[in-house]
This record gives sequence, C-alpha cells and structure tokens, in this order.
Amino acid sequence: MDWFPTLELRRLAHEVTTRLQAEYHADTPHRTTDERLPAVDELVLTVLSQSTNDRNSWRGFEALRARFASWDAVADAPEGAVEEAIRPCGLSRQKAPRIQAMLHRLREEQGTITLDFLADLAPDAARDYLMTFRGVGRKTASCVLLFALDIPCMPVDTHVLRVGQRLGLLPEGIAADPAHDLLEALLPEELYFPFHVNIIAHGRHLCQSQRPRCEACPILDLCPWGRGRGGREWVTG
Repeated sequence: MDWFPTLELRRLAHEVTTRLQAEYHADTPHRTTDERLPAVDELVLTVLSQSTNDRNSWRGFEALRARFASWDAVADAPEGAVEEAIRPCGLSRQKAPRIQAMLHRLREEQGTITLDFLADLAPDAARDYLMTFRGVGRKTASCVLLFALDIPCMPVDTHVLRVGQRLGLLPEGIAADPAHDLLEALLPEELYFPFHVNIIAHGRHLCQSQRPRCEACPILDLCPWGRGRGGREWVTG
C-alpha cells in the first residue's frame, strides 16, 4: 500500500478536525463526554447499534435497562425476554444470545460483569481482548475503549471510511480494518475522539454516500473529491 502519514496529511487531518468541530460540536450519541457510560453498557449499546441507527439502538438499550435490574439479570433471563426487549434495534434474535454470552463470560472470568480491568491494559491488548467476543469487530471494540474508557483507539465506520477517502486521508478503496491503523498513525491520540465523532456528523449531514451536498460543505476547499465534481466553482463562486 503506497501510503505514508506525511506532514502534509497530518496537517490536513488536523485542519479537518478543527473545522468540523467548530461546525458540528459533535459528541457521542445521546450523551456528552462528561456522561460516559460504563464500559459494559457501552459494549452492549454498541452491539445493539450494529446494522441500525442511533435512535433505534438507544431505544433498545433503554428498554433493556428498564426491563432488567442489572446485567446479571440480563445474563440470567430467558433469551426470548432479552430478544423482546431489544427488538427495536433489529436483528434481535442474533444480538440477544451474543449479549448474554458476553455477560456470562465476563462474570465467569472476572467474578462480576465488568470491563473496568481493560483500563490497566495497553490499547492493543484491550482491543484484542474485546475482539475475542463473538460479534465484536475492530470498530465495536474501538468504540467501547474510546467512549467508555478514554483509551486511544480510532473507530472506523462507513462514514469515517467514506469521508476519509474523499478527503484523501485514506487510500481509495481501502477496507475498514486497515483504515483503523492508518488513521491512528495519522492523528495524535487526543484528536481520535473529535475526529471520529465530527467526521460521522459530517458524513450524515452533508457528505453522504448518495447526493452529497458539496455546495454546503465547510471543508470543500480541503477536499479533492468534492472539488473534482464541480466544487471548485462552489468555492470560487
């Protein structure tokens, strides 16, 4: 792969982060960084968010917590009851047994259902541990570590991948897994969070997969893809 985190790319990534933060002031869905969820909660919520939107995943998460008094209760409940609670998220028949299996394993290994011990591990080790759970890939693991434990990991979802390639921060056609490593090499750790959440906000609001609104883009002058599809006229008037 012909890619290297040059000084020019680093400066571009920093400028993109700064401008998008000023534009969107984005944060984690439904909460601020001062209201972090415990890591187990974040893991369950992130699993629920797979293949659905934030609104539906949050509805399912709240329904699950309202119905069961604790994660132990979720682990010990009939699978059908968990499935019913998280139905708003979609794929409930798949997600319910996976969530219960995670909770059972944590209780067996740690004596209680917790992920707090991950804070004592190196980021790579913590991420690798989470990825041993069925249904947890690199993006899910990175979300849990970054959002709940402030461990520097860069989650790459479809928005980050798309916008990153359009901006030239990522090679065209790159897959999500190697994109994690490239972005982590490109950005300082303190920018992982603001870059991630604001790129997602930008991907949802303007830089969409179909019919992107380049004419309204606050970083069009930084985007070779947008300028190439007529954006130069939008910049210069």
